[in-house]
Amino acid sequence: MANLPPLSLYIHIPWCVQKCPYCDFNSHALKGEVPHEEYVNHLLADLERDLPLTSGREVATIFIGGGTPSLLSSTAMQQLLDGVRARLPLASGAEITMEANPGTVEADRFSAYQQAGINRISIGVQSFSPLKLQRLGRIHGPEEAKRAAQLAAGLGLRSFNLDLMHGLPDQSLTEALDDLRQAIALNPPHLSWYQLTIEPNTLFASRPPVLPDDDALWDIFEQGHQLLTAAGYQQYETSAYAKPGYRCEHNLNYWRFGDYLGIGCGAHGKLTQPDGRIVRTVKTRHPRGFMAGNYLDKQHDVADADKPFEFFMNRFRLLEPAPRRDFTRYTGLTEAIIRAPLDSALEKGYLTETPEYWQVTEKGKLFLNSLLELFLAE
Repeated sequence: MANLPPLSLYIHIPWCVQKCPYCDFNSHALKGEVPHEEYVNHLLADLERDLPLTSGREVATIFIGGGTPSLLSSTAMQQLLDGVRARLPLASGAEITMEANPGTVEADRFSAYQQAGINRISIGVQSFSPLKLQRLGRIHGPEEAKRAAQLAAGLGLRSFNLDLMHGLPDQSLTEALDDLRQAIALNPPHLSWYQLTIEPNTLFASRPPVLPDDDALWDIFEQGHQLLTAAGYQQYETSAYAKPGYRCEHNLNYWRFGDYLGIGCGAHGKLTQPDGRIVRTVKTRHPRGFMAGNYLDKQHDVADADKPFEFFMNRFRLLEPAPRRDFTRYTGLTEAIIRAPLDSALEKGYLTETPEYWQVTEKGKLFLNSLLELFLAE
């Protein structure tokens, strides 16, 4: 048991008021009312079936994502978290995050969500420009976003995050930095600053907007990074910045190749077993099938040959040094298995190595895909 990685819980709420054109998450436009209580009962039944995979470990973090979790009533949220606490040992001081839209209705529920146990709220702002928000299919305006951030700040939560995107359709450097300045002015402890990418099977993929070119994107990143650093934010992952002491523990566990149980429509899980197997689970994507009680879509054991790539694909997104002992601890494999690709990465200048750690270099960050490819199974 001592050797099993830390355990997190991910809970998926699949509905949105409408689907955004850039979104490839498992979300479904709401037709009618959210089946609050019914869905929570299914979530808890799904959790119960997966309990044997957790080996009785306590849960260190919970993340409620979507879709739009803030469409769930505060009563349903209370019922959900009470149900989780009754079934799983929660670490004292566990970080419990919920994603929320900045819409007025959702923001008004923040304090009730806090009473249910939510101590970190992640607000999907994306931009402060009314035109850009419209282009992204968002249904809130800049003022609502600011109000939601101020509400979250006033609640005395453990932390809150603002999600912001750059590289938006026809976005200039000035516009991108202006968005960032407005986000920084709201003083969130954590800022996720993503570049918009066009994902297959989205509305944007079928009708691609004009995005800034690579040079423009690089200028946005460089100058934005300087703004964030000057404001006291530290970049700790490709798209994540935090004030000291406010990194997202849940995401850190993913990137350190920790374990997570995934419940709800389309949720993914990764669970290490006492015998060393790593089990991956995927839940039924569509709410109809899921709410018919068919929770599990597929499950498989990760092959030993795939473990090095899966480990480093997560680990090397983090800018912190990677402890060498974690490789064996979390994969059950010896370092000898990856000596050749490691030597190759060192020789190419993608990594540095000490007796304790591996550290991705600036060059390694730029050529992350090439670095990861070295660890792909033959």
